[in-house]
Order: sequence, then structure tokens, then C-alpha cells
Amino acid sequence: MCKQLVRCATSVGANYRAACRAQSRATFAAKLAIVEEEADETLYWLELLCESGRIEAARLQDLIKEADEIVAIVTASRRTAQRGRL
Repeated sequence: MCKQLVRCATSVGANYRAACRAQSRATFAAKLAIVEEEADETLYWLELLCESGRIEAARLQDLIKEADEIVAIVTASRRTAQRGRL
């Protein structure tokens, strides 16, 4: 679980950086879709670690909240980009 968490969490940053360098609005939106998926997967693994009892829930609460916020922000940004308003 931890390896999967590291993979998807680091992918969020890498793909966001790629989105910031996108050559077109369509590419930007596509890269943000990847960021959204990876951030949501990160959230999944954090929740799974919490629910499995492998890590104390109190230690993960802030990370889960932040991951949830990132998913919401990226989702809203992607939708705005797809509508053509940046």
C-alpha cells in the first residue's frame, strides 16, 4: 500500500508541473484530468491505510483532508479549462 501511495502522490506533482507547461488549453485540461485521477487515488490509499488500522487514523486526518481539497480544486480547474474559461 505504501509503495502505491508514493507512486500516485508523486505523480500528482509531476503531472501538475506538466500541465503548467501545456501548449494548449486541451493539453492543459487533459493533464489536469491525470492530476485529478492520481490525487483521487492518493486519497484512496490514505483512506485504506486509515481503515485498515495500519496507521493511526489521527495521524492521517490532515493528509486525507488536504488530498480531498486537492481533488476538489483540480476538478474545478479542469472543468473550467474544458469550458474554455481560464
